[in-house]
Amino acid sequence: MVYKGSPKPKSNASKLKGFRDGAFASLGNLIKLLPTGMFFMLQFLNPVLTNNGHCHHPSLFLTRLFINVCGLSCAFSCFTDSYTGSDGAVHYGIATLNGLWPSPASETVDLSNFKLRVGDFVHALLSTVVFVAMALVDPNTVTCLYSSTYTKEHMVLLKTLPAVIGAISSAVFMVFPSKRHGIGYPSSSDGCDC
Repeated sequence: MVYKGSPKPKSNASKLKGFRDGAFASLGNLIKLLPTGMFFMLQFLNPVLTNNGHCHHPSLFLTRLFINVCGLSCAFSCFTDSYTGSDGAVHYGIATLNGLWPSPASETVDLSNFKLRVGDFVHALLSTVVFVAMALVDPNTVTCLYSSTYTKEHMVLLKTLPAVIGAISSAVFMVFPSKRHGIGYPSSSDGCDC
């Protein structure tokens, strides 16, 4: 008979691996919710629209319009979700009070599981706030929109505001991750487990 002692305690390597996996999962949730696509668009198009910070009336109008449209896109993406339909294809829709809309090829998926929730509004608000904070501290945007009122005292606010907003939003995103698989994200294989 072989004596089996108490199980070996977890090694430091396995504890570290568990912590690392949890941290990467939280980071994945954070990256999924932050408006990275819109921020890339801002970094790519903002120098052109703001004329490298030297705005006149047409470029000032276009800069404001661009920031507003991108902000709305950040909010809208929080209300989209996807599912794999009975035809095997991924279908996207908008979350409503009754479920996902539009709903083609959904004979095998209960779309009422995809109902609109309060958390969707919180994620939309925070994603939009993060995007707007990042957009409004861009040097070209600051020079374009605030050239007449910008002073050195505003520099402290412009340096700290994105960090504070990012920290608060990151904490909320990691504690309350969204289960939505919106446009541009992997679809859920079965119903939403929101």
